[in-house]
Amino acid sequence: MSGASSYGYYDYDLPAGKYSARGFLVAPMKIEQISQTDEAVFIDPAPPVRIKLVANPLENNERPTIDLVAGYDDDSTYIQTLDGLPLVTVSKLDKSSEVAVVLDLERDKSLNMLVRTAVTREFRITGITKMMAFDCGQFELK
Repeated sequence: MSGASSYGYYDYDLPAGKYSARGFLVAPMKIEQISQTDEAVFIDPAPPVRIKLVANPLENNERPTIDLVAGYDDDSTYIQTLDGLPLVTVSKLDKSSEVAVVLDLERDKSLNMLVRTAVTREFRITGITKMMAFDCGQFELK
């Protein structure tokens, strides 16, 4: 089974077997560019940002946590799960050959994302803690 998504075509087949799926309800977030500079900014790789999510009322559990990182592709930068699931687009990219992104958690639980291309832009993202995780169930590929 080959798959496609809004983020591109997967060029691999999943082997037969049982799988489980998960998803996230992503609440509207406020994303604002707060600075821009033409100066070269060195961006160190950062550890994942750990966020505590809203509890799912259909599951009897506490508020789960999720690890998030910054990601990018040919068209945009985004916040994604540690295993690569894109959650929200932060900015569009020009056709730059060099891109670097980093995500950081602020004390007020907002996120800052630095995006370096030909210029360096800083974004502030609020509302990330209003996400909810849910279990999509199991399925079997034959």
